Parts: sequence; structure tokens; C-alpha cells
Amino acid sequence: MPAGGRRSRPRWRVLAWRIEAFVAALAIGCFRLLPIDAASALGGALARTIGPRLGVSRQARKNLRRALPEIDEAAADRIIKAMWDNLGRVVAEYPHLPAIRVYEAGGRVDIVGVEHWDALLAAGRTIIFVSAHYGNWEIAGIAAAQRGLSLVQVYRAANNPFIDQLVGGYRGGGSELLPKGAAAARGAIAALRGGRHLGMLVDQKMNDGIAVPFFGRDAMTAPAAAQLALRFDAAILPARVERLQGARFRMTLSPPIAIDRVADRHDETLAVMTRINREIEGWIRERPEMWMWLHRRWPD
Repeated sequence: MPAGGRRSRPRWRVLAWRIEAFVAALAIGCFRLLPIDAASALGGALARTIGPRLGVSRQARKNLRRALPEIDEAAADRIIKAMWDNLGRVVAEYPHLPAIRVYEAGGRVDIVGVEHWDALLAAGRTIIFVSAHYGNWEIAGIAAAQRGLSLVQVYRAANNPFIDQLVGGYRGGGSELLPKGAAAARGAIAALRGGRHLGMLVDQKMNDGIAVPFFGRDAMTAPAAAQLALRFDAAILPARVERLQGARFRMTLSPPIAIDRVADRHDETLAVMTRINREIEGWIRERPEMWMWLHRRWPD
């Protein structure tokens, strides 16, 4: 069984995982046979037709109503439909990720803010890239790897280990992938000690994290990005990848997150994570359809 499946599992669950992974592999195989633009369009069409009808969309609507109370029901419907369209495209684009050339002239990815990246590398700084499940978030890791950076990406493994293995074969762009957990924490520390860079998605709920404001309400947030930056004097560089049209993207690198050294490490960790959450909130307010509203991000 793939990594994460060593513990004894009920046979019915393993069987369900295998069936689910078989269906996913068939879908990915079909998307792989199509050109990337056609695959992306098909994935988006299927998801925006089916997704809004699923029960999980109720969580998206609840999150929207509380985070953006100024929008009406019609706007919420449009955002949820467009969110599903983006998610369907992300899935359909997985088998095509290895073929994307980020720095190819006239290619699929525009990059804005590369001067922030260049300045940190010129100064010899290690970088912790922070991002969110926004647009096609996989492009950022590919961009870093194709730039020649030695990158370690920490990610949340899929609940189904067979699907995690399937998708893992396409993502990363040659960077090292570490599923969240104790091993990832050790791997992240070893990477920074060795002068390597990290990539982290920091927008999901972490029950044993710290309470950090997000859209005006406390959200339990993983503090690792701030803790590691403080411990290893690494720079935190926000990177978002938004979808422009179809399978074309813009990756924007924001200025590094400010880190002010204070005596109380918990206070500074909270301050840094607050700045990160504020950055991501700004992205979402600008284009709410790009974010995955399906998470139970807030405790209530």
C-alpha cells in the first residue's frame, strides 16, 4: 500500500479506496489523451454542472455567507459555480503539469513580482513560499523547480492513499514532496538547515494550530511557516497562481512578509501568521471564485 497505509485498515475501506482510485485513474487517463486546453475545458464543464448539486456545496455557501456577508444569493451562486469550474480544471490539468514550461516565451504562465524572488536569492536567503488552494496552486512549485531551486513541498495527503500516489506522480515538477505530519516537520527542518527552500499551503484548518484572524474571525491556523522562518531566518514569500482564461495562469509573488523580532516568540508567530492570513484574504476578496470554499475553515 502507498505511504500512509501501513496501519491496519478495514478491508471494505481498502476496497472502496481501490475502486475510487480506479475511477480516478480512468478519468485522469481520459484527460491525458486530450490536449490541455480541451481537458481543462471538459473538467471545468463537468465540475460546474455536478459540483453545485453536491451536499458539500452547502459548506461553501455557509462560508461565503459568513466571510462575505455583503454578497447576495445570486452572487454566491455564481461564485460557487465558478469555484467548481476552477477545481474541475485543476483536476483535468494534472496529467499535463509535467509538460508545462513556465518560462517559455509566450507560454501558459505569466510571472509578476519576480524581483522579490531575485532579491532574496541574490542575498543568499532561504525562502518559505506560502500559498493557498487558489487558482491552480500546483503551478507555483513547478515554477520554482524549473527555476532551478531545490524545493521541498509540504502538502496534505489525500485521504485515499492510492489517489495520493496517482496525483503525486504529476505534481511537484521535480521538487521533493512531503505529506504533512511528524516526518514532514523533520524533513522541513532538514531542508532549511541544508539551504533548501520550502513550499507550503497554509489556508486549511489545523485543529491544534493557533487562532489567527481570517475574514474577521479566528481560524485555527498552522503556525509552522512563521516558526520555521523565525528559527532559520528564512524569508516568507507569498505566491498566488490565478487562472486567467482556460489553462493560462498568472503567478504573482508579493513582497516578503515582514518579520519583526520580539522577545516573545508566540507573539511574533501570531503576528507573522496574521500577516500571511491577511495576504491570502486579500487574494480571495479580489477573486473569490479562485479559492476552495469547501473547507471547514472556521470552528463555527
